[in-house]
Amino acid sequence: MFPEHRTTAPEGPYDEHMPDRVVQDFPLFPLGLVALPREFVPLHIFEPRYRTMVAEALERESEFGIVWSDGDGLRSVGCAVEITRVLERMEDGRINIVTRGTRVFRIIETVEGLAYPAATVSWVEDAEEERDTEAELDAQAAYAELVVQATDKEPDEDELAAMTAYAMAATVDFGLEAKQNLLELRSENARLRLVTRLFRAATKRLDFVERAQVRASSNGKVRFG
Repeated sequence: MFPEHRTTAPEGPYDEHMPDRVVQDFPLFPLGLVALPREFVPLHIFEPRYRTMVAEALERESEFGIVWSDGDGLRSVGCAVEITRVLERMEDGRINIVTRGTRVFRIIETVEGLAYPAATVSWVEDAEEERDTEAELDAQAAYAELVVQATDKEPDEDELAAMTAYAMAATVDFGLEAKQNLLELRSENARLRLVTRLFRAATKRLDFVERAQVRASSNGKVRFG
């Protein structure tokens, strides 16, 4: 048994007359984290049921789903991942892997009786909308400012222009609720607006930390030059 799932997002574009978008017995890995499309997620696999799940995924070159599980249960929206690298296999059967987020799914119902947690899921798609160029440019500018603040390096302009909201957010360590909210949004324009706020907030926190460190190192006095 694994935690009962709960719905945390409004109904998406799932259509019961489109069975090709529904997957039966999709393997699930409930974790205390949220994965995003394009995000690399390292995993240490030690429980026998998840070792079985990973072994099947490797053999079939198939995906499994990471879904956030907390004290309130299993969230209804998760992210499928593919295994990109096996880092280490240990003699006792444990395995270290790197996965990469691929696409978003919604849990329709959980499935019992398999060797690992699983569910019937549907792939979710974004709503049709016109591209919001202003939201895109704002997000790119906020992301570039955060990258410079954190690394002292300017992001490549061409690479930045090609990045989606998910691609930018996948490189930043946000809180779980913020990442889950981002995962559940079915509008790229809405995701761009959300990551812009998150990037700006993160930049402000970095700036505050840097100023606090300067004050601490100067006994409360700010040094000029």
